Amino acid sequence: MDIRQTADGRAARSAATRVRVARAATRLFTTGGYTATSIASIAEEAGVATQTVYYAFGTKAAVLKEALDQAVAGDAEPVATLERPWVRAALAAQDPHELVRLQVRGTARVMVRVAALVEVLRGAAPSQPELAELWRTNTEQRRTVHTVFARALADRGALRGGLDAQEAADTLLGLLSPELYTLYTGQLGWSTDRWAAWAADAVSHQLIGPPDSGS
Repeated sequence: MDIRQTADGRAARSAATRVRVARAATRLFTTGGYTATSIASIAEEAGVATQTVYYAFGTKAAVLKEALDQAVAGDAEPVATLERPWVRAALAAQDPHELVRLQVRGTARVMVRVAALVEVLRGAAPSQPELAELWRTNTEQRRTVHTVFARALADRGALRGGLDAQEAADTLLGLLSPELYTLYTGQLGWSTDRWAAWAADAVSHQLIGPPDSGS
């Protein structure tokens, strides 16, 4: 076995460990809360040594960040959200209503994986400075993605009169937020499909203007 094969093997084991730890942390954070979950309990749940978790992540907040990143992506691949196939497909849609439908459908799939973890982060952030910063970063990342979608609608001349791309992005940030998803699906008992249908209708109503009748 050459040096490259050895290095590749180590990298694969390290990546697999990060996935196991992130999944274990997700289970513990979402059932027991952030404060009650220790690095040692995460390690035990993941079936690795406590020192392995410290070596790979350093802090519990870093474990939560990794868990969030993997939940958003649906995997551990280093591919940015805006480069994901569902985002690219949505942005390629020329019809504004289809663009919104695809955006909401993709967002719904992300919410199924990430909403409970976001609630953990939101609840713990006020008493944890490191998590407060992570919360701000998470919000800004979502806002960045929504800004791209809002500009795509603006480029198609689809935004209703008086609405600019930034206000449209802020509207998307609210309507497609994990908090609102959790309210409807967790507290009100809606299915994810029902939420997605409502959200697509709400976004279209709030952002898209009437068709241009031309001259």
